[in-house]
Amino acid sequence: MIDKISYCVCCLIFTFFISISANAQTSEQKALESKRERLQQEIKEINRLLFAEKKEKGTVLDQMEALDKRINVRQELIRVTNQQSNLLNRQINVNIRSISKLREDLKILRDDYANLIQKSYQNKAQSNRLMFLLSSENFYQAFKRLQYMEQYAKHRKKQGEDIITKTNELATLNQDLVTQRKTKEQLLAENKKVKNELLNEIESQKNLLRSIRQNETKYTAAIAEKQKESRKIDREIERLIKSAIASTNKKAGKSSRTKFVLTPEAKLVANNFSANKGKLIWPVEKGIKSQGYGVYNDKLYPGIKHRNNGVTIATDQGSKARAIFEGEVIAILTVPGGSRGVQIKHGNYISTYYNLSNVYVKKGDKVLVKEVLGDIYTNRFDGTTKLKFYLYQDSNRLNPEDWIYQL
Repeated sequence: MIDKISYCVCCLIFTFFISISANAQTSEQKALESKRERLQQEIKEINRLLFAEKKEKGTVLDQMEALDKRINVRQELIRVTNQQSNLLNRQINVNIRSISKLREDLKILRDDYANLIQKSYQNKAQSNRLMFLLSSENFYQAFKRLQYMEQYAKHRKKQGEDIITKTNELATLNQDLVTQRKTKEQLLAENKKVKNELLNEIESQKNLLRSIRQNETKYTAAIAEKQKESRKIDREIERLIKSAIASTNKKAGKSSRTKFVLTPEAKLVANNFSANKGKLIWPVEKGIKSQGYGVYNDKLYPGIKHRNNGVTIATDQGSKARAIFEGEVIAILTVPGGSRGVQIKHGNYISTYYNLSNVYVKKGDKVLVKEVLGDIYTNRFDGTTKLKFYLYQDSNRLNPEDWIYQL
């Protein structure tokens, strides 16, 4: 009896830990699957927005950046798919152990049930229940015998139900195992395909590098021109911000050119903006980040540094720029030889939307979140449509990736 109790306790403990492990792995698997789907969608968007046939005539610099981005995303996809495959391996092993344990439990239950049936048949052959009760020496003994018979019948019924439950669990686990093995095969096949595509892209990148080396002067000239344009935009953005700070503070009797003096209303807007860090909407309805914030090395000449004081978002032709938060338009940018832009003040935060062909707002306008600010310019040469987005607190640059949701 003690051995059976110990066995049952062990079974419960085993089932408990298997259940916890299965739930944890299911949650992790869902998270990985969600990430894998997001990466697959990102690759589709890169192909659609940066590698469309009409864009093949783009500069080698743009081609290099776009190809590098696709390679990076594809490498991340391979890594995530490998994680999923490894997790499935662990789940398959857990299920194999569970199936083995269930089979052991089922054998013990069936053996016990067979013994019960055999004893019940023997008891029935020797005497019926009525005679068993009538042969009692007193009422108390008859009562205890009746209780025993009821408990015995319940126990036999429960044994039968347990056998059915365990059999169904075994069938479910076997089916799960078949499904998991098929999923694993699909993941391995997909990973093989992605790896082949990655190898092709790396080869394309090598060919592009060879082409660039043959036209080194042209490439370095393109880099210099791009850096010059970027610095021009950055200087104009920061000049307008300092001008807005000086103008606002002058009205309040202050002379600072680096920080806004905030009214109670502006302070409330700033606090609300700050409270939404990491949750702010994208400045376009849909698109992909084609270039992130910060300093990065050139892919061909690592000694050359590139700086992006904002983020660059590729989107569809005809897309509109939209306000990420409520605020006031403090400036309309017009860079000589470049596109147009809009600056919006949110308390002491400033968001800038540059590379617009048309602007729908004017200085002094109050705008709401998602309000359309203008049309994003489409490059007639390579067909790309890109918004350059910048974020500042007073005169200090911020990384928009820390503020915009999943940027």
